[in-house]
Amino acid sequence: MAMMETTNGRFSDKLLGLLDKVEYRRVETSEDMEDIARIRYKAYKAGSVMHLGEETPLLIDEADFDSQAYVFGVYHEERLISTVRLHHVTPDHRVTSSGKVFPDEIKAFLDAGMSLIDPVRLAADPEIWSEMPAIPYLTLRLATMAADYFDADRVLQMVKPAHAAFYRRVFDGDFVASPKSNQGKFIIDLMLMATRCKDVRSSLYKRFPFFQSEAFERRLLFARGEEMPFSPLTVRPTARLAHAHSRIDIAGGIYG
Repeated sequence: MAMMETTNGRFSDKLLGLLDKVEYRRVETSEDMEDIARIRYKAYKAGSVMHLGEETPLLIDEADFDSQAYVFGVYHEERLISTVRLHHVTPDHRVTSSGKVFPDEIKAFLDAGMSLIDPVRLAADPEIWSEMPAIPYLTLRLATMAADYFDADRVLQMVKPAHAAFYRRVFDGDFVASPKSNQGKFIIDLMLMATRCKDVRSSLYKRFPFFQSEAFERRLLFARGEEMPFSPLTVRPTARLAHAHSRIDIAGGIYG
């Protein structure tokens, strides 16, 4: 147990170090969206994820512009390394990519009054992936922040069966639906998992402190309308600050 905690500690320190050189950008301009689409295309082609036509290399669809969709680029030392699209799915707003593949399961969640975070279009530059295998953690940190900001009940994981162990180990993802084949343009099989955000939040942040964030970071990333009349150009991660604050809280405050 002590060895596992030491290993996790070293890994978390490494990730916190990487986050010091990371910026998140919410993508809302056509120019930035084209950069995101190129990353998607390169990643999906390299991973043989879906049928792709050479004549339409830019993967952009109407869901990218939904009022409760958030497209992000992750930049490391000012280089775009990955992207993800997050949907805030509610009983009153049911736009979700995972729902196209698993309609009955998503409907059951929403009919029960739950709110969901649906991370899709996860893609990393294949030229960088081999030299930076921590990219999924840096990118999926956005999903944990969305779950906190929107006080969601579940974070969905529509994934390849081979990736299920990762989501179970890191995010305590629960099995929801068996793999399906031949879904739309997808070549790969897809299964559905979901994390019970409010139940696992405390243990997740204890095991992986780099997933933590300050409220102002979450607001800069997800607020819209009157709450955030402008879109910040870049947002720097606050994991290190949030981790320091949590350690103070555990110790009983600054003055003990």
